[in-house]
Amino acid sequence: MLAVMQRVVVVGAGVVGLSCAIRLAEAGHRVDVVARDLPLETTSTVAAALWYPYLALPQDLVTGWAGVSYAVFSELAGDGTGVRMLLGTEVMRGPTPDPWWREAVPDLRRIAPPTGYADGWEFVSPVADMPVYLGWLRARLEELGGTLTRAALEALPEPEGAVVVNCAGLGARGLVPDPTVRPVRGQVVVLDHVDVDRWWLDGAVPTYVVPRGDTVVVGGTEEPGDWHRTPRPETAEDVLARASALVPAVAGARIVAHRVGLRPARPSVRLEAVGRVVHCYGHGGAGMTLSWGCAADVAALVAEL
Repeated sequence: MLAVMQRVVVVGAGVVGLSCAIRLAEAGHRVDVVARDLPLETTSTVAAALWYPYLALPQDLVTGWAGVSYAVFSELAGDGTGVRMLLGTEVMRGPTPDPWWREAVPDLRRIAPPTGYADGWEFVSPVADMPVYLGWLRARLEELGGTLTRAALEALPEPEGAVVVNCAGLGARGLVPDPTVRPVRGQVVVLDHVDVDRWWLDGAVPTYVVPRGDTVVVGGTEEPGDWHRTPRPETAEDVLARASALVPAVAGARIVAHRVGLRPARPSVRLEAVGRVVHCYGHGGAGMTLSWGCAADVAALVAEL
C-alpha cells in the first residue's frame, strides 16, 4: 500500500517531540514543530538522561517502547550525538526481583552489593548529554527539511487538513485539556568532572550519580504536584549528602549549576489518535527512555491517517 505524505504539526520541542518529528520527516511527511519552549529550554535539558523506565506506565507498553529506544540509542552512540553507552550499577536496600522492564535491556546481571545494601545489579545503559543531544536532534530535523518555531499556544492547533501530534508534555494539562497530567518536581546538582566512570542509582529515594561529558549530574527528588521551579538550597544539600554517601568520589566536587525540572506524569502514557490529532504525552521521568519507541508508534498512527 502506497503511503500518503501529509503535513504534520508537532506541538512540543522536548526529546519526545523532536524524536517524533524526525521519524515523521524520515517517512516523507512535511513536519513543522511549534513550541513555547525551544529545545534547550525544555524539561529535557534538566534530565540526567540515563535510560531507565521511571514514573511511566503501563508496564507492558513501556517495556516495549524502552526496548526500541535502547536499540536506537545503541546505534546513535558516539559520532557527535552526545549519546554514549555506559555501564552502571543499581543498588537496593532489600532483596529485589528482576525489574519489570528486564526484557528491554540485552544484559542485566546480579552483583555482590556494596556494604550497606542487600541487593544490586549492573547493566549498560544509554546516557545522553542532553544539551548536545537536543542540538543533534534539532539539526537532524532541519537536515530532513523540518522546521521549528516558537509559539505560545492557548490550545492545540486545528488540523485544517494537517495532522497534529501533541507532544506538549506538562503543557498538555492546559492544551488538551487533561487534568490528569501533573508535575513531579525533580531537583539536581551539576558538578564539575570527577573521577566517576559509571552511573550509580539507589532507587529508594531516588539518588543517582550520572557522569556526562565534563560534568556529573547528581540527584534527585520526586515531588508530586510541586510546581516550584526555583532550586531549594536545603534540597540541594540533601541531594549532595545522599549522592556522596552513594559515591564518595563526588563529595566536595565544585558545583557548576542547580537545576529543576517538572516531569510530566500521568496515570499512563497517552499515545493514541483522536480524529486527526495524535496524542503522545505523559512520559513521567522516562521521556528520553521511551522517545524512539513512542516515535515509531506515532509515525505508524500518522501513516494510518
